Amino acid sequence: MTVQELTHFIGGEKVSGKSGRFGDVYNPATGEVIAKVPFASRDEVKEAIDAAEAAFPAWRDMSVARRANIVMNFRNLMMENKTKLAEVICQESGKTMDDAEGEIMRGLESVDLAIGAPQLVKGEYSVNVGGNINAYSARYPLGVVTAIAPFNFPIMVPLAQTSMAVAVGNAVILKASEKVPMTALFISELWKQAGLPDGIWTVVNGDKTAVDELLENPKVHAISFVGSTPVAKIIYEVGSKHGKRVSAFGGGKNNMVVMPDADLEQVANSFVSAGYGAASQRCMAISTLVAVGEGTADRLLPLIKEKVEALKVGPASENSDYGAVISQQAKDSILAAIDKGEAEGAELVVDGRKAPITTEGKGFFIGPTLFDHVKPGMYVHENEIFGPVRNIVRTKDLDEAIQIINDHELGNGVTIFTNSGYAARQFTTEIEVGMVGVNVPIPIPVGYYNFAGFKASRFGDGHMFGPDQARFFTKTKTISERWLKESDDKEMSFAFPSN
Repeated sequence: MTVQELTHFIGGEKVSGKSGRFGDVYNPATGEVIAKVPFASRDEVKEAIDAAEAAFPAWRDMSVARRANIVMNFRNLMMENKTKLAEVICQESGKTMDDAEGEIMRGLESVDLAIGAPQLVKGEYSVNVGGNINAYSARYPLGVVTAIAPFNFPIMVPLAQTSMAVAVGNAVILKASEKVPMTALFISELWKQAGLPDGIWTVVNGDKTAVDELLENPKVHAISFVGSTPVAKIIYEVGSKHGKRVSAFGGGKNNMVVMPDADLEQVANSFVSAGYGAASQRCMAISTLVAVGEGTADRLLPLIKEKVEALKVGPASENSDYGAVISQQAKDSILAAIDKGEAEGAELVVDGRKAPITTEGKGFFIGPTLFDHVKPGMYVHENEIFGPVRNIVRTKDLDEAIQIINDHELGNGVTIFTNSGYAARQFTTEIEVGMVGVNVPIPIPVGYYNFAGFKASRFGDGHMFGPDQARFFTKTKTISERWLKESDDKEMSFAFPSN
């Protein structure tokens, strides 16, 4: 098999790496190396930043209508190339085809919102606020901005981080995950075909060296990051220290609360699909089912167990329910987490370690695993297990369920299944989590609503998705304007101006 040597995308062109350092890109379904990705040096990143900065003024000064038209062209090209793009995603991430295509469509919601950027960056205007002075506000792009993307959504998250940034007039540098760089390079060509000026869209591949330069370089004005909570915290602290606007999104430990009155068949289907889809490598995946009331878990468990054991795990080509995890290192970490859960006394209902695909299959596959009688303090409860290991927690009432969730350091997403409006209202009011669902499997908002968690799931005030993207990637100038006649008073005044 030929191993492809990848490039960066700088100044509208594919640019070979100069550092001599490369990383392996795997096909998780086979475990084979399919490409070598260059790791940029600091000097290479500086060159990319300089190219973006040089391209920025002309893009900033282009009419908002022309910019929106280019974003529309890009959207159309995405749709024309959806199948090819999905195949690239499957190849480097291990996803199933259905999951990859679904990710593309969710990513396009961010592009759709960006097409409407002219509406979102409108300012305000007031006539004669005093002394024949008119006051108005206007939004301007920041300049060079950066997105640092994760491996688990090769297209949806980068589009959510960058589409609005491009549309409102910034020059964008994407540091794609070194595990899934081919998707970013694929859409780079689509941006060029769409008519985006060279230098406005840049992809720099690399590791910590590249990230450090992006965080510290004074020509970069904003950072959008998605990844694990410990790294998000570092990104926020370092970026802020260097005077940048930072929005850093971390992990999630998302719960599905089930009330005794819920339709348990619906709950079982929702929990299994929301918990195990994409091999559970989603920051909004449901990690834990919290069964409320005596007997609820006992009634649910046989339904869930049967569906979990029936899950088909394998490559995208085999019409699987979910595919491989991203790497052998990830697989080893997930298997170790199962060992810890068992050692700490959680009841192992389904053991994915023993599945043939785990022990004998090629690639980085793990069979689905389900724990019952999980309690706060256990490793599998406290930590985000980025793989197909899900939990059941039992509580006596809704108050206890809310308290357990609110006590956790992460607060990305949560949902409740109930037919009681009173319970749903109490839950949505008292829960300290950023994205909340009621009878919704995965409470991820649509692209025109703001996306962000609470607590250690987010650092900074920015949002991903939604109209706050336009605010995050622009700065507001407030202008007071008066035009004088020759006959107007020309005397000096030392009093503080007032109306």
